[in-house]
Amino acid sequence: MLLLEHDAKTLLEAAGVPVPSGWLADRSGDPVSMPGPWIVKAQVPIGGRGKAGGIRAAETQDDVAAHVAAMIGMTLKGHPVRECRIERRVAGAEAYLSLAVDPEGAGIRLLVSATGGIEIEALHEAGSVVRSALAAPDRDSVMTAFADLADRIPPMHRAMMRDAVSRLAEAFFRYEATLLEINPLFLTADGWIAGDAKMILDADAAPRVPAMGALIRDRRAAYPETFLKLTEGFDFAAMDQAGRVGMVTTGAGLSMMLIDELTARGLRPFNFCDVRTGQMRGDPRRLIDVLRRISAGPAIGVVLVSVFAGITHLGEFATLLVAAMRAVPELRVPVIARIIGNGFDDACRIIGEADLPIIIEPDLDRAVGEVARHLEA
Repeated sequence: MLLLEHDAKTLLEAAGVPVPSGWLADRSGDPVSMPGPWIVKAQVPIGGRGKAGGIRAAETQDDVAAHVAAMIGMTLKGHPVRECRIERRVAGAEAYLSLAVDPEGAGIRLLVSATGGIEIEALHEAGSVVRSALAAPDRDSVMTAFADLADRIPPMHRAMMRDAVSRLAEAFFRYEATLLEINPLFLTADGWIAGDAKMILDADAAPRVPAMGALIRDRRAAYPETFLKLTEGFDFAAMDQAGRVGMVTTGAGLSMMLIDELTARGLRPFNFCDVRTGQMRGDPRRLIDVLRRISAGPAIGVVLVSVFAGITHLGEFATLLVAAMRAVPELRVPVIARIIGNGFDDACRIIGEADLPIIIEPDLDRAVGEVARHLEA
């Protein structure tokens, strides 16, 4: 779950990380609540906003209003801008810090540089300024790793950088982040401050991290897919509004594999889905919700259902699928059901008696072939 900068800074500030004072605006008429100068930042989940025109300096309140008006509604790298963060401008030396889960190293990767800013990626690739260390997944180990890297930091900045690593590591573990990147990290005469923040959280941790769950609920419009997962217990993400294949699948791995398979054949999937059949418990509401979301796709031409039944009984799933399709009559496209496993014969009987446009094909290659055939028809 990649947070918008404003939300990342909200969580970081609550954890004791100094951030520039700021507020969120969704229209140009929102009042300016603090003295300037300011920075106006488009809130989209991407990097490189500055180079794309999504970060602008403002000297006057009229500048702020003009920048917000210009940004709201624009698209940055495919993402619509619906909100802007307006914050006090900060000046100082620019440094860089990041913490990230390192799966290969089974630890936390710490990156440190006494130089920060928009060119940090190029500098990192050149290997000239960014230093790296692997730490065990706890704050004390991260601090030890920093001590091994601190000799390249100017002496006058070491204490501030050490404090920054300490506070950021505490926030990283508190919120069960997988990435926390501060660039730039401003070093000023009064101390350090997080000028920008990129933060990725493990959405599965939301039930045990109250602050994350509260953020998702409060900001549900910004994170609709994560809100859905938190409140309804399954995953659905619309990926391509021009996608023609709606997907009803169980298991994140299976869904991603099918996306790759469809894409390799030149077919465009509309969505990712992990419907989690084992949690349906005889209730079709989850499938109804998924089919309604698919039916909202403007280019949907066919639905591919792929369910491998182990504990789940396909007879029960077929009953729920039939009920869901009858509850969503607006979905007027054929459904290719690649079902296999426990209760297959019962599923065939139930679907066969339903008189609905459902084609059963247990073989994956042939099921994808049926999808292509119906789209070409």
